[in-house]
Amino acid sequence: MLIIRALSEESGSLHRISESDDTRLLMEAIDSGQEVKDVGHAGTAMRFLTAYFALQPGTVTLTGSDRMKQRPLYPLIGALRELGAEIECLEKEGYPPVRITGGYIRGGNIRIDGGISSQFISALMMVGPILEGGLELSLSGKAVSETYIQMTLALMKEAGVPARFDGHKITVPQHDYQLGSFTVEADWSSASYWYQVAALLPGSRLKLPHLQRRSVQGDSVLADLFSHLGVTTRFTEEGVELHAAGDHPKNRFDHDFIGSPDLVQTCAVTCCALRVPFRFTGTSTLVIKETDRIAALRSELGKLGFILSSGPRGEWISWDGTEGTRRDHPLIRTYHDHRMAMAFAPLSVYTGSISIDDPDVVTKSYPGYWSDLKKAGFRVGEMED
Repeated sequence: MLIIRALSEESGSLHRISESDDTRLLMEAIDSGQEVKDVGHAGTAMRFLTAYFALQPGTVTLTGSDRMKQRPLYPLIGALRELGAEIECLEKEGYPPVRITGGYIRGGNIRIDGGISSQFISALMMVGPILEGGLELSLSGKAVSETYIQMTLALMKEAGVPARFDGHKITVPQHDYQLGSFTVEADWSSASYWYQVAALLPGSRLKLPHLQRRSVQGDSVLADLFSHLGVTTRFTEEGVELHAAGDHPKNRFDHDFIGSPDLVQTCAVTCCALRVPFRFTGTSTLVIKETDRIAALRSELGKLGFILSSGPRGEWISWDGTEGTRRDHPLIRTYHDHRMAMAFAPLSVYTGSISIDDPDVVTKSYPGYWSDLKKAGFRVGEMED
C-alpha cells in the first residue's frame, strides 16, 4: 500500500501502518532524496523499490546487507529491462546492489518465471497501471505463493485498478490509482507465534486484535492449520480469541505451504514440541529468504534433538519422529532471520528456558514481540556474555 500510495497522483491516507523495520526502510527509501538507499535485510523493499525507481526520474542505487546481495533479483531486472528500464548490477549480474536510472518505460506483454518469488510479480503488477498501454504478465512454470499475487490484486482493486489474473496471465490496464482512506490489516504471519504459544500451553486463552476473517492474506489459513494442533479460533468484532484445549487429533501433520511459506518455521517447531511428525511441501522459496530457512530449521531443531530431513532443493521438509541427543542449554542462532527468533522463543515452554542470539532481529517485522511475550507472562532477559 505504501508503493501504491507513492504511485498515486493523489496521496491517500493509510492507517495502522506497521512500525517494523521493513516498513520504515521502505518509507525512508521513497521519501529520502539520497541517491544511495540501503534496505538492509528487507527483501520485499528491494524488489518493490527496484520496479518503483525504474519509473522515477533520476538515478538511485539500491543496496542492502551481505545476505541481500546473495538473494536473486534477476527475473525482475530482466523483465524491467525488457520494458526499457536502465538497471546496472554493480557487483554480480542479477543481484543487488543495483544502480537504476529511472524515467520512461513502456508497457507491453512480458514473460516471467513464476516459480522463484511472488515479490517479483507483485512489483511489476503495481507499476503496471502507470505504464502506457498497461502491462500483461505471462507466468511460466507453477506460480509460488499465489496467495500473495491475489493479495496484491485485491489491494490494487481497493485503489481503483481493475487488474485480473486467470492463473497463468495477469492483465493490468493503464489506469490511475485512486487511493482514499485505507486501514491496514493486522498481520496474520505475526499472529502465528501466538497460535504457537496457545498450542504449547493447553488451557490458555489469548485475544489478538484486528485480525479479520475475510482477509486478503494467505497466512489467514492459520486458523485452520492450528485447529489440527488443538487451537480453536473464534472471530469477534475486535479480532480473534484463541483457546487451546490441549488435544491435537492429528498423529501426523502433512501440508502444502506453497501459499503460506512464512508459516513453515512456526508450524515445524510447534509440531516437534508436540511430537507430531510432519511433511511439509511447497517450501522451495525458503532457501532464498533472509537465510536458507530449511537449513536453519534442520540445524537449530537438531540442537534440541529433532532430526529433520529435506529435499535437495528445499522442496520439502519433514520429521518422522526421530529424536537424537539434545544439547544442554543450546543457543539458537537466528541467521539474521526474524522468523527464526520468534518461532523458537515459545519453545521455552517445552525446554524450561531457551536462549536466542541476535534478539533485535525481530524488529524486521514485529518490534514489540519481546514486550508482548512479557505481557503474556514469559520472563525475557538479556544473557550475560
